[in-house]
Amino acid sequence: MATAVSTKTAPISLTSRALVEVRNIIEEKKVPTEYGLRIGVQGGGCSGMSYLLGFDKAKDNDEVYDLDGLRLIMDKKHAMYVLGMEVDFQDGLNARGFVFNNPQAKSTCGCGSSFSA
Repeated sequence: MATAVSTKTAPISLTSRALVEVRNIIEEKKVPTEYGLRIGVQGGGCSGMSYLLGFDKAKDNDEVYDLDGLRLIMDKKHAMYVLGMEVDFQDGLNARGFVFNNPQAKSTCGCGSSFSA
């Protein structure tokens, strides 16, 4: 099992607001220390692909990155779809949640959680 932390630069970034929210969730939900934040894509959604965001253990086909002390886990095949993506967190009156700013997306749907590449 691939559990070593890579020294490579992560293909995505998280804003300071997103990092704070992820750390709050880890603490509130008591996420086990061997889990990291998994970010990726999957088929589906209104535009053809949707984003994955959750906590998981690293698997054999994953890359593991250290992002300001946070373990970031990503399937190697997903990097081409999210290269350069920034994950932010909004906490406003009209919207609350993670926002994906993906330069690889050719189009996105109105909800912002799916895209086409």
